[in-house]
Amino acid sequence: MADLVQPTPSRVPVDTALEIPSDQDGAGSEKNIVTRMARFRKNPFNFAHEISLFVRGVGWRGYDNIIGQPCFYSGYTAKLKSATMASPILRHRLVEMTESRLKTEEEEALLDPSSPTYLQDREKRRHEITAQLIGITGEKLDYMMCKMESKPYIRSAFYGATQLLTRIYSGIHISESEVKRLKEAAAIAAERKQSIIFLPRHTSHADYVTLQLVCYRLGLTLPVVVAGDNLNFPVVGGFLQSCGAMWIRRSFSDDQLYGTLVQAYLDTMLQQGYNLECFIEGTRSRTGKLLGPRFGILSFLLESLLSGRTQDAYICPVSLQYDKVVEVDSYVSELLGTPKQKENLADFISSSSVLSLNMGRIDCRFHEPWSLRDFINEQQARQNSSSQQSLTDSSPESETRTRLLRTLGYKVLSDINSVAVIMPTALVGTVLLTLRGRGVGKSELIRRVDWLAARTKANNGKVADFHGVPTSAIVERALEVLGPKLVGTVNGLAEETYYAVDRFQLSFYRNMTIHLFISESFIAASLYTKVKQGGGNANQSMEETELIDKVTFLSQLFRGEFIFPVGQGLKHNLEAAVQGLTRDRVLQIAERDAQRVVGLADAERKLGRENFDFYCFLIWPFVDAAWLGAVSLLCLVPPPGSSIFRIDMAKAQSMAQLAGRTLYHQGDLSYFEAINKEALKNAYSRCQEEGIIIVTKSESPKGGPTVQLAPDWIPERDPASGELRASGRLWDFIEKIALYRREGKNRRDGAAVSTRVLLLASKLNHQLFQDAEASLAPETTTPKRERQRRSRL
Repeated sequence: MADLVQPTPSRVPVDTALEIPSDQDGAGSEKNIVTRMARFRKNPFNFAHEISLFVRGVGWRGYDNIIGQPCFYSGYTAKLKSATMASPILRHRLVEMTESRLKTEEEEALLDPSSPTYLQDREKRRHEITAQLIGITGEKLDYMMCKMESKPYIRSAFYGATQLLTRIYSGIHISESEVKRLKEAAAIAAERKQSIIFLPRHTSHADYVTLQLVCYRLGLTLPVVVAGDNLNFPVVGGFLQSCGAMWIRRSFSDDQLYGTLVQAYLDTMLQQGYNLECFIEGTRSRTGKLLGPRFGILSFLLESLLSGRTQDAYICPVSLQYDKVVEVDSYVSELLGTPKQKENLADFISSSSVLSLNMGRIDCRFHEPWSLRDFINEQQARQNSSSQQSLTDSSPESETRTRLLRTLGYKVLSDINSVAVIMPTALVGTVLLTLRGRGVGKSELIRRVDWLAARTKANNGKVADFHGVPTSAIVERALEVLGPKLVGTVNGLAEETYYAVDRFQLSFYRNMTIHLFISESFIAASLYTKVKQGGGNANQSMEETELIDKVTFLSQLFRGEFIFPVGQGLKHNLEAAVQGLTRDRVLQIAERDAQRVVGLADAERKLGRENFDFYCFLIWPFVDAAWLGAVSLLCLVPPPGSSIFRIDMAKAQSMAQLAGRTLYHQGDLSYFEAINKEALKNAYSRCQEEGIIIVTKSESPKGGPTVQLAPDWIPERDPASGELRASGRLWDFIEKIALYRREGKNRRDGAAVSTRVLLLASKLNHQLFQDAEASLAPETTTPKRERQRRSRL
C-alpha cells in the first residue's frame, strides 16, 4: 500500500512505468500495474513521449502477442455476425416463426388453401416472411454485438481511459501470483479454443473500464462485456461497443426471437473461444456488499454446455474493490427512494467533477479459474444419487437444472468473497460504525483498525497490502480519502477525535467487511438476547441448544441478505465461529447440569464488551431493517369494510420507508440505514417465501406487482375501536425479530413500543388503503384537493 502514502515521483521512466515487475516479494506480493500517467501541463515531454509509445505500439502497447483468440482486426465483426446468423438454433427459430406466421395468415384468410395458386402463393409468402425476419434479426444483432475492429483504436482507447481513471484513482493493484495462475489458465484455454468467463462483482461503472484495462495490460484477449443497453446512449455507447461491450435488454418479455439471438451469439463466442465478462449480480450493489446472483446470462452459458453446443469454458470469479466509490452519493439517494436516473451523455460529462479527486486505489483480485464442465459433471454425479431427472432435460422448469443454476451462482459469489480485499477505508468505516459513543480518539481508532485487520486475516480474509507502512499512516490516508463529508473531526480537544458524519453513506464501506463475520455476528446477536437482560454471568449465559436455535432463525431470516460459504453448512460455520470467539476470549463455554452453556468470557467483560459489541453492531442495522419490514406489513391489513385487499408493491414499500423515517426520528428505530430500499425488498422477499405475504404479478405490462397479507397472517382488530391488536402470528413474528434488536432507552418498555408502533401502523394503514381506493375512482370524480394531496405524497 506504499503508493497510498508516498507521492508518485514527478518523473518516472515512461516506458517502464506500467511494466509488471518480477515476483521478487514471493507468491503473495502485489503490484500496481496502472499508475498515474504524464500530464501535459506538468510534464509536456513525458506526455508527448507516452503518446508516441502508444501510437507506435511499443512493447505491450501494441497488443500483438495476446493470449487467446485474435480480436481487433478488420473483419472481426462480420465474421462473428455471419457465424451467429448461421447458428442452427437461430435458423430453427426463424423457421418456426415463419411457419407460425403462415398458419396465422391462413386462419385470417389471407392465404386461401382452395386457390389454384395456393402452393405458389404460400411459398412466395414464406420467402417474404423469412427475408423480413432475417433482416430484423440482423438489425438486432448489429445493435447487440461488440465490434472490436481496430488495434490503433483500442490503443487510443486504453490510453484515454487510463488518463481518465488515474485522475480519480492512484492505480490498479493486482496479485502477481494470481496473475501468473490466470495467464497459465488462459494459455491452456487458448490452446483448446475455449473461453474464460470473467464474473466480477459490480460496485461501480468503473468496473467495466478497470477489468478491460487489466486484461489489455496483461496481454489477454479482451472479454466481451455483457452490459445493459441503458448504457448505450449517444457517443459513449458506440465507444464502449468498439471496446468490447455487447448490449442486452434488461427484460426479454415475450420476445422469443431476441432470447434465441442472445443464446446464438453467446454460443458463437464460446464455440470460438472468445472471453466473456458478465456481472453476476446483474446490477451495481448500492449497499457495498454482494447482492444475490442473477441467473439470466448464467442460464444462457449453462445451456450452451448442457446442450453440447459448447464443450467447456473456464469460470473466473473476480473481485474489484475501491478505496472510495464514485457513485456512493447517488446510491444513498436511490436507497432512500429517489428514482434511478437514466444514463445520458449530459450526466456522464457532468460527472467530470470527480476527475480531479484522489479517491485512493483499486484492487483487482482473480479467483483460480475452474472448468464449468467439471462443475456440471460433479453436480450431475451428486444429483444422480438422489434424483432420476437428467441434467440434459431441456425443460426450463426442470428442478434439477434450476438447482444446478442456483448452486453455480452462489458458488461464484462465495469465490468472489474469498478473494476480496478489504480496503483501508472499509476498515476505518467499519470501526467508526461499531463503537459506542459519539466519537473515537486517533490512538483508539488506530488500535481498533489493527485489531480488525488481524481478525480479517484470522477469518481467511485479505487486507490490502500495507508494504510495511505503519497503521497510523494508513488510517490518515483512509480518512483523507473518505473526506470530511463522511468523517468529521472535533477541534480543540486534547486528542484528535473523529466521528461519523454520514452514517448511511459510511455503512457502504462497513458492508464490505461484514461477509467475513456473519457467523460471529449471529452468535453475538443471539447471546445478546440474554446479555441485555443484565444480571450476573449465569443470567447472561445460554445453553448451546438454544444458541443453535436462535442462530438458525437468524440465518433463515437473512438467507437472501448475505452470501454464505458454499458447501460447509450452518453447523460447520457455527462450530468454527464459536471456536474462534472462544480462542479470542470473547466467549467461554462451561458445563451446567450436563449441558454446554455459552456466555461472555471474563476477559471480554473486563474489556467492556468491546469485541462482543463489535459483532453486534455489524448485524444490528440489518435486524432493524428486518423488524421494520415485518412492522410495515401491519399497514397491509385491510380496513373494516374495505373492498381492496391487494396494494401496489412499490407503494407498500414506499410507505414502509415513511414508517421507518418516522420511527427513527421518534427513537424507535436505531439505524437510519435500516430504511434503505434494498433491505426492505429483501425483507419482503423473505416474507413471501415464508407465505406471510402473497405477491401477484400485474397483467398489464406497465403495472407493477401487488402485495397482500396471507389470510392466516392477518391480525385481529378490537371489536369496539377497530384498532389492530398486539397479538396473532404476525405480531409474534415481529416480536421474535425484536428480541435481537439493540436495546434503547425508548424501547425498554415493550408496551409503550407496541402502542406507538400500532398507532403509527393504523394511521399509515388508513392512508395507504384510502389512496388505493381513490386511485381506482375515475379521475374526473376525484376532488382536485385530493388529487393534489396524492400527488404530493
